[in-house]
Amino acid sequence: MTLDFLFFVLVGFCAQIVDGALGMAFGVLSTTSLLALGVPAANASAMTHVAEMFTTAASGASHAYQRNVDWKLVVRLAPAGMIGGAVGAYILANVDGKVIEPFVSAYLIAIGLIILYKAFRPRWPRDVHDWAVPPVGLCGGVLDAIGGGGWGPIVTSTLVGRGHDPKKVIGSTNLTEFAVTLVISLTFVLTLGWSELDSAIGLIIGGVIAAPFGALLVKRLPVKPLMIAVSIIIIATSAIRLF
Repeated sequence: MTLDFLFFVLVGFCAQIVDGALGMAFGVLSTTSLLALGVPAANASAMTHVAEMFTTAASGASHAYQRNVDWKLVVRLAPAGMIGGAVGAYILANVDGKVIEPFVSAYLIAIGLIILYKAFRPRWPRDVHDWAVPPVGLCGGVLDAIGGGGWGPIVTSTLVGRGHDPKKVIGSTNLTEFAVTLVISLTFVLTLGWSELDSAIGLIIGGVIAAPFGALLVKRLPVKPLMIAVSIIIIATSAIRLF
């Protein structure tokens, strides 16, 4: 068992704890860590999404068990997110990694700033039939595939910022992310092959172990301090990688 493998397990565990509690950050934290190790952008995103097939299934089931899921919201988010994810994965897999890596790092910094902004933004009550739900899902899917993460920061933070029930949004986006991630992962496997993605096993093990705890913590931990901490981590690590 190598140190890299144990590092991937630790990254998967910590990222999923945060993701389960906030409805965001598994992808961006995992991808940022992989990029810091020198993994090419397309491979980092692919490894993260293969791992997320398992972590999102475990996390989504845990949120459903905790009754944090709004099924009407899931039905509206899933199709748009799956289409966007397939498009984003195809684009990333066919672009030179060295060319796109600076843009991925810049995108992750932007995501960190969005999370920080959402942590301080006031919320207003809003109905689940909000017109913005499908477009947000489409954009979230595209950016999630290209950046190796972004579904949670884009979708969760936007819907919470628009006034949807935070607990229902977190649970619903975690469950919906399984369908989005499945499409993204299949697209990557078809374009990159599985041999490039075997290191995802460590992320899978750590993330699956952490998933039930994240769903439980969503009802107990203060959201604002966690969002601030996650945003700082993402901005700092991505800025180091970029510069």
